[in-house]
Amino acid sequence: MEMTKTGVINTKDMLRDAQVNGYAVPAFNIHNLETAQVVVETAAELRSPVILAATPGTFTYAGRDYIQAIADTAARRYEIPIALHLDHHETIEDIRSSLELGTKSVMIDASHHAFEDNIDIVRQVVAMAHEYGATVEAELGRLGGQEDDLVVDEADSFYTDPKAAAGFVEKTGIDSLAVAIGTAHGMYKAEPKLDLERLSEIREVVDIPLVLHGASGVPFDTVRECIRRGCCKVNIATELKMPFAATLRSVLTENQEESDPRKYFGPAKAAMKTVVEEKIRMCMSDGRY
Repeated sequence: MEMTKTGVINTKDMLRDAQVNGYAVPAFNIHNLETAQVVVETAAELRSPVILAATPGTFTYAGRDYIQAIADTAARRYEIPIALHLDHHETIEDIRSSLELGTKSVMIDASHHAFEDNIDIVRQVVAMAHEYGATVEAELGRLGGQEDDLVVDEADSFYTDPKAAAGFVEKTGIDSLAVAIGTAHGMYKAEPKLDLERLSEIREVVDIPLVLHGASGVPFDTVRECIRRGCCKVNIATELKMPFAATLRSVLTENQEESDPRKYFGPAKAAMKTVVEEKIRMCMSDGRY
């Protein structure tokens, strides 16, 4: 892939390369400068393409222009493919705001709508995003758990129908498809039981890259099997926040007079870095660039 020094890129080429070569690009949810630094610095050390994912709540907290500037700076600094991705966005207005700022990868989540309404909303976003040279991910099926302020009860979650998936992709023109095969947002109370045969059935009828959401806490070998069966993008969020928060809490508890953010953020970033490295190697994306 030809590298860019002008800012973030879309995910089309990076996901297609992963699809052809049998690995996945990790998408790590970030929230501020520190978490973004951990992700991109570790990815650069391991020569891995990487996706910085951010939910609507993250943009509300940090500001769309701030997050965009952080991602663009990272993309100019490091010689690896870096995308900023809008994770689980539900409004066209928010997506348009980021596209105007330079974001090149978006997810429109209309999975809570009826099938035909989902198609109509996604089609609108695809038409808009493609005008900006951006790629679009959508979800068919619905994951349980909590992502940002979005909470889906287990009873309201449902799996992706392989028979519907082909038509959904054709009618919407999306660039990647998030599948619901038994994963959930947040951490699992017990080891998740994924419907891997369903994933293979979806792969048989859909030729665009598939996305695995809710990978925090999914066993290493299970994620690898999902990649083998066609997932080219793996989303990780909660599993990054936990070591960051735990270490930060410990450092501040043990050093109650410490007031310098550099002193307490440093150990928290180091703890998070360990997980980022593990997940990059899990996705087999290291050494690709």
